[in-house]
Amino acid sequence: MTNEPLASKMRPNSIDDIISQQHLVGPKGIIRRMVETKRLSSMIFHGPPGIGKTSIAKAIAGSTQFKFRQLNAVTNTKKDMQLIVEEAKMSGQVILLLDEIHRLDKAKQDFLLPYLENGKIILIGATTSNPYHAINPAIRSRAQIFELYPLDENDIRVAIERAIENAEDGLASYHPQVEEGAIEYFATQSQGDVRSALNALELAVLSAQPEDDVRHVTLQDAKDCLQKGAFVSDKDGDMHYDVMSAFQKSIRGSDVNAALHYLARLIEAGDLPTIVRRLLVIAYEDIGLASPGAGQRTLAAIESAERLGFPEARIPLSQAVIELCLSPKSNSGIKAIDSALSDIRKGNVGQIPNHLRDGHYSGAKDLGRAIGYKYPHNYDNGFVAQQYLPDKLKDKIYYEPKTTSKTEQQFKSIFEHINQSQHKNK
Repeated sequence: MTNEPLASKMRPNSIDDIISQQHLVGPKGIIRRMVETKRLSSMIFHGPPGIGKTSIAKAIAGSTQFKFRQLNAVTNTKKDMQLIVEEAKMSGQVILLLDEIHRLDKAKQDFLLPYLENGKIILIGATTSNPYHAINPAIRSRAQIFELYPLDENDIRVAIERAIENAEDGLASYHPQVEEGAIEYFATQSQGDVRSALNALELAVLSAQPEDDVRHVTLQDAKDCLQKGAFVSDKDGDMHYDVMSAFQKSIRGSDVNAALHYLARLIEAGDLPTIVRRLLVIAYEDIGLASPGAGQRTLAAIESAERLGFPEARIPLSQAVIELCLSPKSNSGIKAIDSALSDIRKGNVGQIPNHLRDGHYSGAKDLGRAIGYKYPHNYDNGFVAQQYLPDKLKDKIYYEPKTTSKTEQQFKSIFEHINQSQHKNK
């Protein structure tokens, strides 16, 4: 009897056996085309754990009959790589799957590069990190980069049913009888991680007491073996940033249900700092001047959440999200300051008008009085038309009001009145 995990034993032997990733291994997929023509190039697979990076690498080797070896960029040494290179020199080519390739050090990288160049080693790197940020450019430029996606529930179900029915590598010899509810639980709660689903299934079957040579697996058994549904939360990975992005875009799009869904993901990950920072950004970036009080109310909700901590923090956070979703939206504030910053960064600055210059040096106050700075509080409504921008920017408009709320409609009316007065004064 082998101690090899079920998920490992059930890996596909050819690309025809791969359950998902059809964008790569389907009829028109680039990896299938490479395999069929036996024109392989080095490649990097990136995506969450348990979605088939190692499986596809082994399936490529099985489909092409090339020798296949697997190393880890951290735990295996340069000497281990040397042995594989020697094997490649004798056999012609070796497919090398290198796990955690983003942690490959310079000495190992420099050793491998010549063999990637001459084709002796076909490198398949696997990583959960973004390769464009985490992998050394020297390796990245010599490999095709492919993103793999989490499996959907139907894919996981197929993998589970194969494992139950397979006698050689699967669980059929244990005569498992798995309830439909248990299969459904494994498929839905593994969150696209087939390794997690198969390992939980294996534990459930092997830990069940045989009854007349049959091992029954109930829904409760499934829950015991996959206790929290393998919720994916990688605070340093792409998925974390994808959830934050979806969270803000859902609020910006006024979709309450979607925003609450992504808030729940962040809550489940226990990531209060990210939630509160993003909510405050949204209040000023996306709601902005359409509802100026939303920022203050969001801050109050944030302070309450931070004092309460989880799980109670979910209450003020959810109320803030609902308000922000259903508030009128305006990005006029962020657009205005970004437009002004753009001018500054381009060097489009100009000289400050003399009548606005500070009196911290000798003669400045006299200069200001001579030119005639007009003190607005001395005029009706606290306004008097005069030039404030430098000459080269005097006609520049940064703020473009929106009309998505009564508040900003009022701002627009005041803004246009002031602009008209300024132009009449010129």
